Amino acid sequence: MAHPAAAAQAHQSLASTTQLELGIAAVPATASPHQTLGFELGWDHAHHGITPPTAHLFAASPLRQGWLAGRATFGRRTLKASRHTRLWLQLRSHAWARGRSFETLELTPNYLQQIGVEHCPITRCALDEATLSIDRVRDDAGYAAGNLATMSRGANAAKARHDWASANELAASLAQGPFKQVAGLDAAEWQRVAVLCSFVTELPHAQAALLPMHVLPPNRLRLFNPIQALQALVTRQLAKPGWSQRLARIEALLPDEAIKGDFNRFVMALVPRVLSAGSLVLAHEIRWALEDAWSDALVQKRWARFALQLTAAQAEALVQRAAAKRLSTVHVQQHALPRATEGWALERRGFRAAA
Repeated sequence: MAHPAAAAQAHQSLASTTQLELGIAAVPATASPHQTLGFELGWDHAHHGITPPTAHLFAASPLRQGWLAGRATFGRRTLKASRHTRLWLQLRSHAWARGRSFETLELTPNYLQQIGVEHCPITRCALDEATLSIDRVRDDAGYAAGNLATMSRGANAAKARHDWASANELAASLAQGPFKQVAGLDAAEWQRVAVLCSFVTELPHAQAALLPMHVLPPNRLRLFNPIQALQALVTRQLAKPGWSQRLARIEALLPDEAIKGDFNRFVMALVPRVLSAGSLVLAHEIRWALEDAWSDALVQKRWARFALQLTAAQAEALVQRAAAKRLSTVHVQQHALPRATEGWALERRGFRAAA
């Protein structure tokens, strides 16, 4: 396949009649990074046989120019565009127009398929193509693997630039009254926004250990706080048969009898709250029951007593040992911190490098 940059140079030799008919203009050698990215994005639209958004079809748009060059090159020999390919191109177009960094090595259509959900993790409403939104969890980072979640458009609009601290403050304020909602979300929903944001925020271990898991981590989200990774691993045990045996094996990995006792007392508080939800079959109903159990004061108290006896390093080691023994119900992948935020553009608060 020809590379967009090579196509741009080759395009200069196209017959002038073709240029006049299609309005194609090759990106000049002096093009800015923004123009070059736009041209490549338009090229990818053409490669998949997709027309770019109307907002980018004005004559001077580099995205339009890349699209026209791609059409002249590919003709009808286009790739089949899946739903997730369309989402990928939409997301890239959105990021490009706003000057946001977008990492394309790991952030692919296949990745977007892996983070898809049927219900919003914040509002718990059912999602379809018209209502779902994929966006960054951490606003001061770019579009990159580990920093994206699928939710409803309403929840995404409400979250906006909030981080875990500001969302937590809103949840606490709403819980005290008199107002019941802010930006369409109630106190419980803002609690979920706060916890979601906390996953990708480096927090002091003692602070992270006290956060209830009002929302379970979405697939492929990177957890920066080891104690929350352990919290998620333990909570998810109750979603699968055989949880009692697995929890007993996790308990056996703990360093001493005192901590084992506190872990067991936490489990004895959590289990009845989940089982009281009745016979649950659907995955999202089980997930919600697990999350709702964390609203119980006794569950939070016993978790805090257990978790504060561990260091962050001990929590991380426990997660890895449990995963190695196949005690995790989901795949666990460890990233060293520099690798965990690769492509996030944190040094530029999520924006692309200046031209």
